[in-house]
Amino acid sequence: MPRFALLLLCLLAPLSQAHEHSHDLAYSLGVKLGERLRDEVPDLELQALLDGLRQAYRNEPLALDAKRIESLLAEHEAQLANAPERIEKAKTAEQRFLATEKAKAGMRVLQDGVLMQELRAGSGRKPGAKDRIQVRYIGFLADGSQFDESQTAQWFRLDSVIAGWRSALQQMPVGAQWRLVIPSAQAYGEEGAGDLIPPYSPLVFELELLDTKE
Repeated sequence: MPRFALLLLCLLAPLSQAHEHSHDLAYSLGVKLGERLRDEVPDLELQALLDGLRQAYRNEPLALDAKRIESLLAEHEAQLANAPERIEKAKTAEQRFLATEKAKAGMRVLQDGVLMQELRAGSGRKPGAKDRIQVRYIGFLADGSQFDESQTAQWFRLDSVIAGWRSALQQMPVGAQWRLVIPSAQAYGEEGAGDLIPPYSPLVFELELLDTKE
Protein backbone atom coordinates (compact mmCIF):
# COMPACT_ATOMS: atom_id res chain seq x y z
CA MET A 1 0.00 0.00 0.00
CA PRO A 2 1.39 3.45 -0.85
CA ARG A 3 2.62 5.36 2.15
CA PHE A 4 0.29 8.34 1.55
CA ALA A 5 -2.74 6.00 1.49
CA LEU A 6 -1.67 4.38 4.74
CA LEU A 7 -1.20 7.81 6.29
CA LEU A 8 -4.69 8.84 5.11
CA LEU A 9 -6.26 5.77 6.73
CA CYS A 10 -4.44 6.50 9.97
CA LEU A 11 -5.85 10.04 9.93
CA LEU A 12 -9.39 9.01 9.04
CA ALA A 13 -9.72 6.33 11.75
CA PRO A 14 -9.55 8.78 14.70
CA LEU A 15 -11.92 11.15 12.88
CA SER A 16 -14.42 8.32 12.38
CA GLN A 17 -14.13 7.28 16.02
CA ALA A 18 -14.57 10.88 17.15
CA HIS A 19 -17.70 11.25 15.00
CA GLU A 20 -19.14 8.01 16.37
CA HIS A 21 -18.42 9.14 19.94
CA SER A 22 -20.05 12.54 19.32
CA HIS A 23 -23.13 10.89 17.79
CA ASP A 24 -23.47 8.40 20.65
CA LEU A 25 -23.04 11.12 23.26
CA ALA A 26 -25.73 13.27 21.63
CA TYR A 27 -28.06 10.28 21.41
CA SER A 28 -27.44 9.37 25.06
CA LEU A 29 -28.20 12.93 26.17
CA GLY A 30 -31.40 12.79 24.12
CA VAL A 31 -32.44 9.52 25.75
CA LYS A 32 -32.00 10.87 29.26
CA LEU A 33 -33.80 14.09 28.43
CA GLY A 34 -36.62 12.16 26.78
CA GLU A 35 -37.05 9.83 29.78
CA ARG A 36 -37.29 12.76 32.18
CA LEU A 37 -39.69 14.75 30.04
CA ARG A 38 -41.87 11.69 29.38
CA ASP A 39 -42.55 11.48 33.12
CA GLU A 40 -42.90 15.23 33.70
CA VAL A 41 -44.85 16.26 30.58
CA PRO A 42 -46.55 13.23 28.96
CA ASP A 43 -48.28 15.30 26.24
CA LEU A 44 -45.28 17.41 25.28
CA GLU A 45 -45.17 18.65 21.66
CA LEU A 46 -41.88 17.14 20.50
CA GLN A 47 -41.53 19.35 17.43
CA ALA A 48 -41.74 22.50 19.56
CA LEU A 49 -39.16 20.98 21.94
CA LEU A 50 -36.78 20.30 19.03
CA ASP A 51 -37.32 23.81 17.62
CA GLY A 52 -36.46 25.40 20.97
CA LEU A 53 -33.47 23.14 21.47
CA ARG A 54 -32.08 23.86 18.00
CA GLN A 55 -32.60 27.63 18.18
CA ALA A 56 -31.02 27.92 21.64
CA TYR A 57 -28.09 25.63 20.78
CA ARG A 58 -27.33 27.57 17.57
CA ASN A 59 -27.90 30.95 19.26
CA GLU A 60 -30.65 31.74 16.75
CA PRO A 61 -33.54 34.18 17.37
CA LEU A 62 -36.14 32.56 19.63
CA ALA A 63 -39.86 32.23 18.87
CA LEU A 64 -40.81 33.42 22.39
CA ASP A 65 -39.42 36.33 24.37
CA ALA A 66 -37.41 35.70 27.53
CA LYS A 67 -40.17 36.94 29.86
CA ARG A 68 -42.70 34.50 28.38
CA ILE A 69 -40.23 31.61 28.62
CA GLU A 70 -39.40 32.31 32.26
CA SER A 71 -43.11 32.62 33.12
CA LEU A 72 -43.95 29.27 31.52
CA LEU A 73 -41.04 27.50 33.18
CA ALA A 74 -41.92 28.93 36.59
CA GLU A 75 -45.51 27.78 36.17
CA HIS A 76 -44.30 24.30 35.18
CA GLU A 77 -42.01 24.07 38.22
CA ALA A 78 -44.87 25.10 40.50
CA GLN A 79 -47.08 22.39 39.03
CA LEU A 80 -44.38 19.78 39.62
CA ALA A 81 -43.93 20.93 43.21
CA ASN A 82 -47.67 20.62 43.88
CA ALA A 83 -48.12 17.32 42.04
CA PRO A 84 -48.14 15.02 45.12
CA GLU A 85 -50.75 17.20 46.84
CA ARG A 86 -52.93 17.30 43.71
CA ILE A 87 -52.72 13.53 43.35
CA GLU A 88 -53.83 12.93 46.92
CA LYS A 89 -56.73 15.35 46.52
CA ALA A 90 -57.81 13.64 43.31
CA LYS A 91 -57.65 10.18 44.92
CA THR A 92 -59.64 11.34 47.93
CA ALA A 93 -62.25 13.01 45.73
CA GLU A 94 -62.60 9.84 43.65
CA GLN A 95 -63.08 7.62 46.71
CA ARG A 96 -65.71 10.00 48.09
CA PHE A 97 -67.55 10.12 44.75
CA LEU A 98 -67.55 6.33 44.33
CA ALA A 99 -68.83 5.83 47.88
CA THR A 100 -71.71 8.27 47.24
CA GLU A 101 -72.62 6.58 43.96
CA LYS A 102 -72.45 3.10 45.49
CA ALA A 103 -74.98 4.11 48.14
CA LYS A 104 -77.61 5.14 45.56
CA ALA A 105 -80.74 3.00 45.18
CA GLY A 106 -80.57 0.36 42.47
CA MET A 107 -76.79 0.53 42.15
CA ARG A 108 -74.96 -2.78 41.64
CA VAL A 109 -71.23 -3.44 41.88
CA LEU A 110 -69.89 -5.31 38.86
CA GLN A 111 -66.54 -6.91 38.24
CA ASP A 112 -63.48 -4.71 38.94
CA GLY A 113 -65.53 -2.23 40.96
CA VAL A 114 -67.59 -0.81 38.10
CA LEU A 115 -70.99 0.44 39.34
CA MET A 116 -74.14 -0.16 37.30
CA GLN A 117 -77.66 1.23 37.46
CA GLU A 118 -80.20 -0.26 35.03
CA LEU A 119 -82.14 2.39 33.11
CA ARG A 120 -83.77 -0.02 30.67
CA ALA A 121 -83.72 -3.83 30.57
CA GLY A 122 -82.49 -5.73 27.54
CA SER A 123 -83.27 -9.22 26.27
CA GLY A 124 -80.70 -9.84 23.51
CA ARG A 125 -77.39 -11.71 23.57
CA LYS A 126 -74.43 -10.50 25.55
CA PRO A 127 -71.18 -9.63 23.75
CA GLY A 128 -68.16 -11.89 23.83
CA ALA A 129 -64.74 -10.56 24.78
CA LYS A 130 -63.69 -9.97 21.16
CA ASP A 131 -67.08 -9.14 19.60
CA ARG A 132 -68.00 -5.91 17.88
CA ILE A 133 -70.56 -3.76 19.66
CA GLN A 134 -72.91 -1.03 18.48
CA VAL A 135 -73.63 1.58 21.14
CA ARG A 136 -74.89 5.07 21.87
CA TYR A 137 -73.49 6.84 24.90
CA ILE A 138 -72.92 10.06 26.80
CA GLY A 139 -69.86 10.46 29.05
CA PHE A 140 -69.60 12.69 32.13
CA LEU A 141 -66.92 13.57 34.66
CA ALA A 142 -67.65 13.33 38.37
CA ASP A 143 -68.59 17.03 38.50
CA GLY A 144 -71.35 16.42 35.94
CA SER A 145 -69.60 18.06 32.99
CA GLN A 146 -70.00 16.20 29.70
CA PHE A 147 -66.80 15.19 27.93
CA ASP A 148 -68.08 12.93 25.14
CA GLU A 149 -71.23 11.91 23.30
CA SER A 150 -72.15 9.75 20.31
CA GLN A 151 -75.19 11.32 18.69
CA THR A 152 -75.35 8.43 16.22
CA ALA A 153 -74.79 4.73 16.85
CA GLN A 154 -71.12 3.74 16.87
CA TRP A 155 -69.40 0.38 16.29
CA PHE A 156 -66.37 -0.64 18.36
CA ARG A 157 -64.41 -3.81 18.97
CA LEU A 158 -64.95 -4.70 22.60
CA ASP A 159 -61.25 -5.40 23.10
CA SER A 160 -60.41 -1.82 21.98
CA VAL A 161 -62.39 0.11 24.62
CA ILE A 162 -61.52 1.02 28.21
CA ALA A 163 -61.45 -1.79 30.76
CA GLY A 164 -64.60 -0.59 32.55
CA TRP A 165 -66.62 -0.85 29.35
CA ARG A 166 -65.22 -4.31 28.59
CA SER A 167 -66.20 -5.78 31.95
CA ALA A 168 -69.65 -4.16 31.97
CA LEU A 169 -70.65 -4.84 28.37
CA GLN A 170 -69.95 -8.56 28.63
CA GLN A 171 -72.71 -8.66 31.24
CA MET A 172 -75.07 -6.38 29.31
CA PRO A 173 -77.78 -7.80 26.99
CA VAL A 174 -78.57 -6.12 23.69
CA GLY A 175 -81.36 -3.58 24.11
CA ALA A 176 -80.30 -2.57 27.62
CA GLN A 177 -79.45 0.94 28.74
CA TRP A 178 -77.24 1.27 31.81
CA ARG A 179 -75.71 4.06 33.81
CA LEU A 180 -72.12 3.10 34.52
CA VAL A 181 -69.78 4.62 37.08
CA ILE A 182 -66.24 3.55 36.21
CA PRO A 183 -63.32 3.95 38.64
CA SER A 184 -60.28 5.68 37.17
CA ALA A 185 -58.29 2.43 37.43
CA GLN A 186 -60.70 0.95 34.85
CA ALA A 187 -60.62 4.09 32.67
CA TYR A 188 -57.63 6.41 32.09
CA GLY A 189 -55.93 6.03 35.47
CA GLU A 190 -53.12 8.23 36.71
CA GLU A 191 -52.36 9.69 33.27
CA GLY A 192 -55.84 10.88 32.29
CA ALA A 193 -56.61 11.64 28.65
CA GLY A 194 -55.23 14.93 27.39
CA ASP A 195 -57.15 18.05 28.39
CA LEU A 196 -60.50 16.23 28.55
CA ILE A 197 -60.01 13.82 31.44
CA PRO A 198 -57.76 14.68 34.40
CA PRO A 199 -55.72 12.00 36.19
CA TYR A 200 -57.62 9.80 38.67
CA SER A 201 -61.00 10.70 37.19
CA PRO A 202 -63.93 8.32 37.65
CA LEU A 203 -66.20 8.40 34.60
CA VAL A 204 -69.99 8.19 34.31
CA PHE A 205 -71.66 6.87 31.16
CA GLU A 206 -75.23 6.49 30.03
CA LEU A 207 -74.72 3.58 27.67
CA GLU A 208 -77.10 1.78 25.29
CA LEU A 209 -76.12 -1.54 23.72
CA LEU A 210 -77.87 -1.66 20.36
CA ASP A 211 -76.26 -4.68 18.71
CA THR A 212 -73.33 -7.06 18.86
CA LYS A 213 -71.57 -9.24 16.29
CA GLU A 214 -68.75 -11.73 16.41
